[in-house]
Amino acid sequence: MALLKPSLLFSLARRSIASSQTLSHWNKDWKPGAYPKTEEERIAAAKKYNLLPQEYKPIPNDAAYPAGDYPDLKPYSADGRDPHYPWDYPEYRRNFNEAVPEEFNLYGFDRINVEEKLRYPMWKMLLGFVCIAGGIVVLCDLSEDTFFMPAMPRHMPAPGVTYYHYPSSSSDQH
Repeated sequence: MALLKPSLLFSLARRSIASSQTLSHWNKDWKPGAYPKTEEERIAAAKKYNLLPQEYKPIPNDAAYPAGDYPDLKPYSADGRDPHYPWDYPEYRRNFNEAVPEEFNLYGFDRINVEEKLRYPMWKMLLGFVCIAGGIVVLCDLSEDTFFMPAMPRHMPAPGVTYYHYPSSSSDQH
């Protein structure tokens, strides 16, 4: 045991963040593979994402949005999942090695909730907004009163008009 300890400490000390011997994966290991063309590739991709082959369906292959072999999963929100279940990651309400939707970062507690039931239908909310905003615009347009501070007309000089008279002699003074 005494011989193992120095060599273990030495090997851990020479590891660096820049080396390939670090204790984590590279980003290329997480990158999706090519779109599956055969049944064998489809089964291998399902196994890669811990899905049953009958559950696995890749995102449709699109030249503008190439997602490779990533599965097309229905989005779910953290708010819509059971809060009393013993999750491995309770802050995300998900389990270890669980396949997540591609845009998983959009569906957290502080973001979009796809399972949310609206109190009123969207058309009623839009109609209410248009009616209130339109009513304010109509009232402001039809109102003849001005909404400015009252002010007198500006004093502009006119030619040939005396506005100030200064006494020219000492007799004019009081």
